[in-house]
Amino acid sequence: MPHLQNDPSTMIEDLVRPLEPRLIEIRRDIHAHPEVGFETVRTAAVVADELKAMGLDPQTGVGRTGVVATITGGRPGPCVILRADMDALPIEEQTGLAFASTIPGKMHACGHDIHTASLLGAANALSKISSQLAGSVRLVFQPAEETQESGAAAMIADGAADGADIAIAFHNRPELEAGKILLNRGASTASSDEFQVVVHGRSGHAARPHAAIDPIVAAAYMITQLQTVISREMDPATSAVLTIGHIQGGATQNIIPDSCMFEGTVRCRSPESRDVAEAAFRRICEGAATALNVSVDVDYVRGAPPLMNDDRLIDRATEALGLQFGAAPHVEQGSSFGAEDFSYFSERMPSIQIFIGSGQPGRDDRVHNSDYQPDEACIAQSTIALTRMAVELLT
Repeated sequence: MPHLQNDPSTMIEDLVRPLEPRLIEIRRDIHAHPEVGFETVRTAAVVADELKAMGLDPQTGVGRTGVVATITGGRPGPCVILRADMDALPIEEQTGLAFASTIPGKMHACGHDIHTASLLGAANALSKISSQLAGSVRLVFQPAEETQESGAAAMIADGAADGADIAIAFHNRPELEAGKILLNRGASTASSDEFQVVVHGRSGHAARPHAAIDPIVAAAYMITQLQTVISREMDPATSAVLTIGHIQGGATQNIIPDSCMFEGTVRCRSPESRDVAEAAFRRICEGAATALNVSVDVDYVRGAPPLMNDDRLIDRATEALGLQFGAAPHVEQGSSFGAEDFSYFSERMPSIQIFIGSGQPGRDDRVHNSDYQPDEACIAQSTIALTRMAVELLT
């Protein structure tokens, strides 16, 4: 069994590098067989088989199709969650790769195949030095990160976060070249809430608007006023995005309809700004309805909360990953308004999300694109980063 040294960098490299060809093989197999949402049955079986081959005892069916396994250290200590998402996207792949998706209309266009392979690599490395760890590593392989119905929430409901002290997630980042690492202070991603508003008026002839109550005019007024939530009620330092993506009302040019509907999303980068946004949204819709003599139904549904990184963990990660890779990760104040349901873990315990560069030289890739081709070098680097963080926190 490898022995932890004062500086474990070489030991971790020696543990991980021999695994790299197999991890790439696993990634390509998963990539060729993408599964969306909670449908990750085959992927979960691949994960469980790999974990069993390491001598671990995986629990399947957690959060419907998630997998959890524990690596127990030789001494008491904290429980650290390492989490990877497994699901693909409903996208038709256009890469032309030899291991491209064999499932029409489904593709790993966000790199969750990379995440799954990388966490399996970390599991393999950590299981070989488990007796030297003080505490335990809980491996969480999660379905349904890309869907409104959250796989993280489902796994937490099944106990995946119970008794854990720290949680770490990671994501490949094609905007960064392979070999680069990025950490964010504060919010790593934003909350993701959805709304639908139905304005009820009274239908009538377009030539006699005084005999009707126009819900389209009322909806238009609400939409313009809702933008003042962002410009006049939010702290610019913790701002938000409010977008109307769909509006529908009426069926022809000479009839004032009975109702008009609009719907969209609100994204916020702090729990406080999220509360302000929802309260202001409801107040404006209800106030405008009273002023314009219509009635309104507001369906405002909260999704994933903002993913808040723990400052102390960012500091420890900066130091540990800097020692491991010979250069400190870039640390910046986060600015993304994307959503990530790992935030359900970050609500419960100190957590961080690590971004690992996956950009290939000569390409300008972005996730959620049908031609997404990440650099597979990020698999070994992600494995090394996760292993080093677990060692840092458990020795």
